[in-house]
Amino acid sequence: MRVLFDVGHPTDVNVFRNVIKKLEKEGHSTKVTARDKENTVELLKTYGLDYEVSPHYKGMMNKALGLPRADYFVYKVAKEFSPDVFVSAGTPYAAQVSKMLGKPHIAFPNTEHAKLAIYLSKPFTDMICTPTFFKKDFGKKQTRFNSFNELTYLHPNYFTPDESIVEELGLQKDHYVLIRFSALDSHHDLSAKGFDFKNENEVLEFIEKIEDFQRVVITSEIKIGSKFEKYKLNVPSDKWHDFLYYATMYIGEGAKTASEGAILGVPAIYVSNTRRGYLDELEEIYDMAYTIPNKVEALNKAIYLLNENNLKEIWRSKREKMLEDKIDTVEFIVDMAKKYGKNR
Repeated sequence: MRVLFDVGHPTDVNVFRNVIKKLEKEGHSTKVTARDKENTVELLKTYGLDYEVSPHYKGMMNKALGLPRADYFVYKVAKEFSPDVFVSAGTPYAAQVSKMLGKPHIAFPNTEHAKLAIYLSKPFTDMICTPTFFKKDFGKKQTRFNSFNELTYLHPNYFTPDESIVEELGLQKDHYVLIRFSALDSHHDLSAKGFDFKNENEVLEFIEKIEDFQRVVITSEIKIGSKFEKYKLNVPSDKWHDFLYYATMYIGEGAKTASEGAILGVPAIYVSNTRRGYLDELEEIYDMAYTIPNKVEALNKAIYLLNENNLKEIWRSKREKMLEDKIDTVEFIVDMAKKYGKNR
């Protein structure tokens, strides 16, 4: 069987890399098409995947104008590779090209807010596989599974934390708080607001109040002033989840990092006026992550948690309970690929 994976975001590389590894171990052939977004190419190289990359178009207008070019890129690669099935997180390019070539497309979207991608891909997709918490209903085209997409790379079957990166960065494990500022420029972030700081002094005041408890580390998709340089650290992409695992807490505008942190047993505060189904489940069922609409409430929640004794031990216990409830997502995706790619 030949499987073409189309990735539109660095997270997609992580979601599919162990699926690809398992398929190849079983003798199947794989190929990845990707957009050159953020550290996507770096991850593809790090994990030794067979890939081809096209430009990433920024901004809604450029994305619209770039759609036929991206389609053509995937089409060219697919014509040469001749896949039996297309797999993606729900990219319109994989969906549309699969229909052109008369091959099935399976989508694994993780957020209900990716409305445009869903709209452009659904008519050309054979099956949309979503976690049970996913709040949209696609009818007969939908299969739900009891797990998180992040468990394809964060489940203990596939991830063992390495604390050496903590020492290399001059940190102490379980004694630093990660704060992340996001650009909020994806199509599913159009109505999103996060911290909404008015000036640098407000940012510094927020950080200093967290510093009363533990060291603060910042990552940011936006440019921040020189006064914050002492908080910034450059974490290698392939060590990011090791670094995140040993954080005491995550506070930020990135929903994906919030979910990854919680799934790794790190208390996570997602600062946003929008909600995500996967974070709602982590909050309502497992009490591991919290969606909070503004910086004041987020700070109060963080201080409340940081005053808790044995905070990380409590969250690691919650993680064990969550893991007991969930299926192996890698096995599920592999089985779906085989089902739709068999005898095609």
